[in-house]
Amino acid sequence: MPFRTLDDLLAAGVSGKRVLLRADLNVPTQDGRVSDLTRLERLTPTIRELSAAGAKVIVLSHFDRPKGRRVPEMSLRPVAEALAAVLGRAVGFAEDCIGPEAERVVASMAPGDVVVLENTRFHPGEERNDQALARAMAALGDAYVNDAFSAAHRAHASTEAIAHLLPAYAGRLMQAELEALGAVLGAPKRPVAAIVGGAKVSTKLDLLGNLAGRVDLLAIGGAMANTFLAARGLAIGKSLEEPDLHETARDIIARAEAAGCALLLPQDVVVARELRENAPYEIVPVAAIPADAMALDLGPRTVDDLLARLATMRTLVWNGPLGAFETPPFDAATVRAAKGAAELTAAGTLLSVAGGGDTVAALRHAGVLDRFSYVSTAGGAFLEWLEGKTLPGVAALSG
Repeated sequence: MPFRTLDDLLAAGVSGKRVLLRADLNVPTQDGRVSDLTRLERLTPTIRELSAAGAKVIVLSHFDRPKGRRVPEMSLRPVAEALAAVLGRAVGFAEDCIGPEAERVVASMAPGDVVVLENTRFHPGEERNDQALARAMAALGDAYVNDAFSAAHRAHASTEAIAHLLPAYAGRLMQAELEALGAVLGAPKRPVAAIVGGAKVSTKLDLLGNLAGRVDLLAIGGAMANTFLAARGLAIGKSLEEPDLHETARDIIARAEAAGCALLLPQDVVVARELRENAPYEIVPVAAIPADAMALDLGPRTVDDLLARLATMRTLVWNGPLGAFETPPFDAATVRAAKGAAELTAAGTLLSVAGGGDTVAALRHAGVLDRFSYVSTAGGAFLEWLEGKTLPGVAALSG
């Protein structure tokens, strides 16, 4: 999908111009303070480039779910203060994202200044993609830059409608996300592998269905693998599964076979009678899961097979952990597979892209978060892209 980038905007000149930057400042907080700066840190390249070029950088974002009401606890003021600390410079703040207060703050800006406008979701029109709200926000700027891929799956006033009212561009983070995803599913180097884990098949039906027809190897782990094993007639003891999706699982298996996609399901699993840290466990073939036990992780033979196959791949997309990684020793498969993928990436033989759900936490736990080619923090938008869906915030940038 063609879209203009920050390079195009900077080439046209931004000195003294008002640039509305749609960011994702919906960051974790604790006791009124930002507890994870990752999203703010990833936003800084776009802000620094625009500011250095003399733009007046006006940051738009939602925060939490105020449902169109002004909720003091959901103000972006503390986030603006955290952004200032990350940037190492002053960041202004306006008590609203439209109207006289926003206009006053923007009018007082000098070239290079940065301000954050108040939570866009304080207005009910934001989530309705209201044209009037979009026009009021657009009136504050001369150009629009979307650097919030993580919010691009929502057709909201500050992500979709506004992009049709001003010259629109992708920021550095948005550009990196789109290029990374294009590399794994747009025009990938083959063979392509996908690792999909997590608890429920039901949350990833579209994802599995889309990948089965587009990749060469689909490896399924996590509790969702139990549903596939049960659908094949295996007894899985007390393992978490979704009995009503057995037929769906069989359809996905058939779709993969028809597309020539190799499907890797567990050969052996780590089982225990309870899910707790350092619980007694055993490793058994999938055909021998005890009736009173739960499968909580992939076994070593399965991981051996996965790593051997990854060594023949050129591209990998990973979504979801392979076991209950938060509770050792049921993190072994996730950690070992992640480290293996990181080593192949470092060797230059594998392009690895991961994201969505618990994936970031799982890779951080494995100590390889910075060793993959690209790790997305976008969550729902990352998943919807992998499902083959059009993201309104991205489509709007293509004109």
